[in-house]
Amino acid sequence: MHRTILALTIFCGAASVAHADTRFFCSADDKAVRFTVESGFEAGGGHKLNHFRGALAMKGGDLPPALQKISVTSENLTHHWSHDGELRLEVFYDGGDAANGQGLSLIVTAGQRGKSMTTFSGAYELAIEGGAKPFVATGKVSCGSK
Repeated sequence: MHRTILALTIFCGAASVAHADTRFFCSADDKAVRFTVESGFEAGGGHKLNHFRGALAMKGGDLPPALQKISVTSENLTHHWSHDGELRLEVFYDGGDAANGQGLSLIVTAGQRGKSMTTFSGAYELAIEGGAKPFVATGKVSCGSK
């Protein structure tokens, strides 16, 4: 019996502590844009990014077809922050030749420092620059975490 308890104690002590990862998702749908982004961060120190993806659809402005509907990945995420109930994401998409040299920048700021919630709100800023007429939109964003 003592051997069983000792073996169980050693086994449990040798097992590494499991850390749950955190997934955030944010979306907006207003007169200018509709988008959804999802990001995953490790729960451990540094909150390392696991993945990022999103889809954006512009509703207004005179934009090239290459910028009207966009899919983004971790390659497009230029800045990310997840700490103490606060989420910040900055996405840059270079439309290349098909976008006539225009690029898209999306910044999402959500949450409230010191308050960890499963649902929370924030704001977004979207800008498309490099063309004859810049496109700028701001609005509210709804977010959640799992």
